[in-house]
Amino acid sequence: MTLALDDNIYNQLLTKFQPKIIENEEEYEQVRHLLLNLISKQDRLPEETAMVKLMATIIKDFDAKQPQPEPASPQEVLLHLMSANNRKQADLVGKIGSKGVVSEIVNGKRSISKAQGKILGEIFNVYPGVFI
Repeated sequence: MTLALDDNIYNQLLTKFQPKIIENEEEYEQVRHLLLNLISKQDRLPEETAMVKLMATIIKDFDAKQPQPEPASPQEVLLHLMSANNRKQADLVGKIGSKGVVSEIVNGKRSISKAQGKILGEIFNVYPGVFI
């Protein structure tokens, strides 16, 4: 069931917040701040809920237009996790292969197999699919 909005209250909110298409990060942060304030409000009026939906839509639109980073390669994921967890190549020797195999994987000369991905997932406590 949709509640009817009070035009006067909704117009006051529109005047106060003046929603518009977000053009840059500064405007994004302003709208985000206003949205968070409205979301955290206890007994929100139906008009304020409508404003929350409008602001969320505006933010989603801005987010959708932002460039997305290229997905990391399995090797890049491995290198990042090794660095973040203070692991060395030697820590992987015997777990995913010989010293030579580990070196080739770390240097991008060899792909990570499903079995190796599963082991790496267990070692780093991540989904094994990120290595394949």
